[in-house]
Amino acid sequence: MLVISRKKGESFLIGDDIEVTVSRIEDGTVKLSIAAPKNITILRKELYDEVKKENKNAAASDMNLLKKLKK
Repeated sequence: MLVISRKKGESFLIGDDIEVTVSRIEDGTVKLSIAAPKNITILRKELYDEVKKENKNAAASDMNLLKKLKK
């Protein structure tokens, strides 16, 4: 894992086309601005984890339904 220190207004690049800029720092919260191509999906980690969990639950439900239909 790479740890980078940045001040307000400073940025860093991910690859050639994603720029992350520190927009605001206040009350222990950091706001980041992300400039990336439209084809790049950007999700907060907790949202990504929730979608992943829901997909697993949906797949398990589908398998149970298929097993019932098979009988």
